[in-house]
Amino acid sequence: MNRHSGWCPEARSDLFIGLMSGTSLDGIDCVLSDFSERPTLVARCFVPYPAELKAALIELCRGGHDELERAARMGADLSARYAQAVNELLLEAGVEPGRIAAIGCHGQTVRHRPEQGFTIQLVNPALLAERTAITVVADFRSRDLAAGGQGAPLVPAFHAACFRSSSRHRVVVNIGGIANLTDLPIPDDGAVRGFDSGPGNILLDAWAGRRLGTPCDRDGALAASGSVISELLALMLADEYFARVPPKSTGRERFNTDWLAAVGVDRYPVADVQATLAELTVRTIAEGIERWCSGAEEVFASGGGVHNADLMRRLRARLDVRTLATTDTLGVPADWVEAMAFAWLARQTLSNAPGNLPEVTGAAGSRMLGAIYPA
Repeated sequence: MNRHSGWCPEARSDLFIGLMSGTSLDGIDCVLSDFSERPTLVARCFVPYPAELKAALIELCRGGHDELERAARMGADLSARYAQAVNELLLEAGVEPGRIAAIGCHGQTVRHRPEQGFTIQLVNPALLAERTAITVVADFRSRDLAAGGQGAPLVPAFHAACFRSSSRHRVVVNIGGIANLTDLPIPDDGAVRGFDSGPGNILLDAWAGRRLGTPCDRDGALAASGSVISELLALMLADEYFARVPPKSTGRERFNTDWLAAVGVDRYPVADVQATLAELTVRTIAEGIERWCSGAEEVFASGGGVHNADLMRRLRARLDVRTLATTDTLGVPADWVEAMAFAWLARQTLSNAPGNLPEVTGAAGSRMLGAIYPA
């Protein structure tokens, strides 16, 4: 077996399921992927989180009383929801569970503290395996952390396997709750790199929720109606995270409502704050590309942020002459890239192949990721 191959012909099936619930805490992305040739999306579904579950997860992210019991209960609750999503997806697709090689489940991040050597994703993989009768691969981040890495981002390895070109220098931008970049130079020109550039939708959603009472600023309408506040933007950009040299990763622990309060957003008009937050997301993405992805010719976007028309307009203007498109043009729908990545990472695990990229995470070397819970 080739331990460094992106694909594994020895696998008993090329059908894998990926489950992703990200920093935005909006719900569960569930995909059925076929890796027999190039990665292909066979079926997908989205299961939204009820408002009370999202609120409970946000509260757990903040810390507080009885965290261990609350985390264990929510891990079981989430795993039951994951199982329901998987079973409904297979029923709709007309595929028997026995045809699936494995489920790759990221779990729900409630702590990401790589500087302290730990990260926590809520999931009960044994329960998920029991409820679906399918082998589950979970806990993808721990091994990379143990090897001295950030444990994130992990999706760049999938980007490299799926989107790298032999003739064009590309960058893939995922705009989820947190935004991350994957630099894909032409193979002879250098190694794949990647890092979290900073907030994606997380602060935009938090401000919209607080001031509009809605989960997001749909189409960026509020941001588009406001004006960027230059002194507020400068204060935001002064956060030391943006000056860090990759490898680096971040999350809700840093960029949250307390962070907004600390920069004094309540002093300004609502729409202007939203415009400034949109500009922060775009500026940090664009500056990350300029500084760390020099020579990039094409930029492909994925994640929920691609549906924010104002955000994409700002990004297109900031990137100037570079081509900006979504990953749909490369054959993988933008909404499902991350979930497909964890299906692919499960395949790597069953193939005894590495799933991390040391140049991205800072780990001491390539490592096989994840723990396997047999059906």
